[in-house]
Amino acid sequence: MNTAHTKQSSVYIYYHTDNPRAAQWAKKIGAWLHKHHIPLSPNGVHAHTIIALGGDGTILEAARIFQKNHHIILGLNLGSVGFLASVRAEKDFIPQLTKFFSKKYTITKRMMLSVSVERDKKIVFRSHALNEVVIQNPLGMSETEVYIEGHSAQFIRGSGLLVATATGSTAFNLSAHGPIVMPDIPCMIITELLDHNMPTPSMVIHANKHITIHIKHFRKQGLLANTATTEALDVILSTDGSNIFALKKGDVIHINRSPRLIRFAELEKNYFLKSIQEKFSFR
Repeated sequence: MNTAHTKQSSVYIYYHTDNPRAAQWAKKIGAWLHKHHIPLSPNGVHAHTIIALGGDGTILEAARIFQKNHHIILGLNLGSVGFLASVRAEKDFIPQLTKFFSKKYTITKRMMLSVSVERDKKIVFRSHALNEVVIQNPLGMSETEVYIEGHSAQFIRGSGLLVATATGSTAFNLSAHGPIVMPDIPCMIITELLDHNMPTPSMVIHANKHITIHIKHFRKQGLLANTATTEALDVILSTDGSNIFALKKGDVIHINRSPRLIRFAELEKNYFLKSIQEKFSFR
């Protein structure tokens, strides 16, 4: 390998230290980088590339943590499918690293969602999501109304709903029987969760639309609580499975396309379609 073609800013390897396979690969990749004179970043803040070792959850964590720094995310799959990974099979890790550091890759830019919660005409919560924003009553029923550009589009009396990006269409959205959307399509997907009314299909809308969700009613039970604040968690908002926020009756959630983009390295043409083929055993 010609090291003249591998010169670029430093690399940070992100993984869970309690994952033995990931720790083993981190050591092996670290040695490979050292051999080819590619510096490792101590914390990832100023790194050019984030190598994420793990399943889609780990890759999602890495993307979320470093979202402000415009890194390239290179996901190496150690999970079951690897929709977010750049490389699916462990046997291909080193060959594909060689390809990446020879700059034989393309960048796919994934849109994010920006979410805020308005309470008594004040913004009390802000966050971003790569996969989805979820509004949910885990142990009961809530009434929520969805507006698109100020027009009422859906009333849900049930567990709640989620708003996903195309990237997140293969995550919680898919489990909730929402549609799979090609990740390069700029859109938002609204999918209900266990509606007790007549079930309605998911809605796929243009990414530039503004979504507002009104929390109309729910019964306060206090069966779940935040261990740090003891605040009741009857209806919660979460972004990408984290950043949990307790909602109250009358809250209005605003969801828009975020100006932030996550950059993923793509080393294989039609990678997403091949992942779908493997996931559903298509021939």
